[in-house]
Amino acid sequence: MPSTKHAKVLILGSGPAGYTAAVYAARANLSPMLITGLAQGGQLTTTTEVENWPADAQGVQGPELMERFLEHALRFNTDIVFDYIHTAKLDERPLRLIGEAHEYTCDALIIATGASAQYLGLPSEEAFMGKGQQDVAVIGGGNTAVEEALYLAQIAKKVTVIHRRNAFRAEPILIDRLLAKEQAGIVEIKWDHVLDEVQGDATGVTGMRVKHTQTNQSTDIPLQGVFIAIGHKPNTDIFAEQLEMKNGYILTRTGLAGNATATSVDGVFAAGDVQDSIYRQAITSAGTGCMAALDAQRYLESLTD
Repeated sequence: MPSTKHAKVLILGSGPAGYTAAVYAARANLSPMLITGLAQGGQLTTTTEVENWPADAQGVQGPELMERFLEHALRFNTDIVFDYIHTAKLDERPLRLIGEAHEYTCDALIIATGASAQYLGLPSEEAFMGKGQQDVAVIGGGNTAVEEALYLAQIAKKVTVIHRRNAFRAEPILIDRLLAKEQAGIVEIKWDHVLDEVQGDATGVTGMRVKHTQTNQSTDIPLQGVFIAIGHKPNTDIFAEQLEMKNGYILTRTGLAGNATATSVDGVFAAGDVQDSIYRQAITSAGTGCMAALDAQRYLESLTD
């Protein structure tokens, strides 16, 4: 029987939202406990240079930024727990969560579990995941895809970008950089195409088959690596049928004083990519982490009034 740990405020997730919530909750003397999940630091730990983090004028490496988040939370004595929560019981009081190492109870819960990369679902995509280098392809058209292509353009011989539309959805500054790489012959962009199959053998990826979205014409392209960057899915599965959601994103009561991050269950708050289907930026995640901590503080104070 796993032991039970109790916290006044429990925070799930160790990305910008989770760590920011921890700093604010700790400074409010709420003695927060933060459970890291499987990937400590969230998506930024796999991001190279972050150029749009305020006050880092020269840019910062994603892992370095997340290390600073961790140090900040520890400075105010946040209890950092390395565990993975697989079951949530939000209909109980106190709120109860079950992890691989322990069970946890709390008076207020902040969900900041972030999002995970989405994949296309092709059998060949999974079979050759992470195998290959040299000539490579990136699938997608948002910031993630363009940033990935720009990074790979520095280390690969050639990068082919496959996008199902005829225009990117990324930030204009990133698009300009990618188009410059295309003019230099390092990047090739195939507009209005989708990935149909990843090709390979026992040694790894050997190519891919793409299909034109208008003509359905297929083209085989020899290469040694395929990177999927088509967006992210919020990590909210364990809260299904317990919280109000839309397309997997937790619905929060935006615009209500003291309740901007409140969910459909009293005492449960959501911050970051789990509730943001529009902006999905590190800075906005950090901002909602601050809001969630302040909302949790007001909620706990209301219980004693």
